[in-house]
Amino acid sequence: MRFIAIEHVKTGMILGRKVIGNRGQLLLNYGAKIENFYIEKIKQLGYIGIYIEDDLSEGIEINEVIGEDLRNKSIDSIKAFCHKAEIGHGFLQKDIANIAFLVNEMLDKILSEKNIMVNMMDLKIFDDYTFSHSVNVGVLSMSLGAFMNLKRESLYQLGLASVMHDLGKVFIPKDILNKASKLNDFEYVIMKTHSEKGHEHLQNSFKFPLEITTAVLDHHERYDGTGYPNQKKGNEISKLGEIIAVTDVFDALTSDRPYRKAMVPSDATEYIMAGCNTQFSEQSVKAFLNKIAPYPLGTLVKLSNGLIGIVMENYSDCCLRPKIRIVQNGNERVTPYVMDLKNNFNYLKITILEAYNSFVE
Repeated sequence: MRFIAIEHVKTGMILGRKVIGNRGQLLLNYGAKIENFYIEKIKQLGYIGIYIEDDLSEGIEINEVIGEDLRNKSIDSIKAFCHKAEIGHGFLQKDIANIAFLVNEMLDKILSEKNIMVNMMDLKIFDDYTFSHSVNVGVLSMSLGAFMNLKRESLYQLGLASVMHDLGKVFIPKDILNKASKLNDFEYVIMKTHSEKGHEHLQNSFKFPLEITTAVLDHHERYDGTGYPNQKKGNEISKLGEIIAVTDVFDALTSDRPYRKAMVPSDATEYIMAGCNTQFSEQSVKAFLNKIAPYPLGTLVKLSNGLIGIVMENYSDCCLRPKIRIVQNGNERVTPYVMDLKNNFNYLKITILEAYNSFVE
């Protein structure tokens, strides 16, 4: 199985993973043969790409951190909660209990597969950004927290805080929240109030524990004190808020937005690495590099020697040097063979230049 960007999807390709609609409905099952009509529909839904099965990627299996059903249920539950909170619905305890149950389910999955690196391409399949973003940040945050050996109760609090971290955005005017261009200074000041609004709502209306509400308040604080709303720095930032700060930025960067295209995970990873000890704590960045694959399984990469291949295995202790199935040299197809950039000393001088979209089909 391999990932292919939507602009390079062609008719006749065989789907390797289900295509889900923005209401959680099954649109295309795995094994379906792609037709032109499907490609247009997939583009309309906002998918950045799909997985396909072919001979070149045979045997490359991608383990999900959480399954599609659990992800769909979580998105639907957060969406329902936020919509009710927006209109001032007074009876939300049942919704909160449901979200808490789903967070525990996600946490069970993450703890049972602690050695899996998170494959972000798996998570980028929903058109409904606000709510899919919340689930993505939840999965990423709990994965980082598990690597950092947080206790179960802290991981649960981290999960709840991360899926609720953008609740305050439901109280931001829609013309600002959905603006397709850069916010002006006045609009940005209003947008920055969302972390305080979310914190206040969870604290005053639902009496969430301090650990959770503080994490929501702190998720835009930065290690060097340049964040908001309180310009906290270093150890003044809550541990849970510090983790969410990293995962929130990464998921936002790797998502298509009206005003910019998504970054590939490797470019977003470089941004996180560059922010170590300025935007983000060294401990959080270290956890991030051990859990989030900059070159997800099934993605195409171009090497410094001109070879092109498909990522077939990642290493948590050496995330920039995966095992690759070489399939192309320049513009020429080659008989596939394996290059292990981490463990084969013959390849020490070879590096990955970029995630690559162009391919000789």
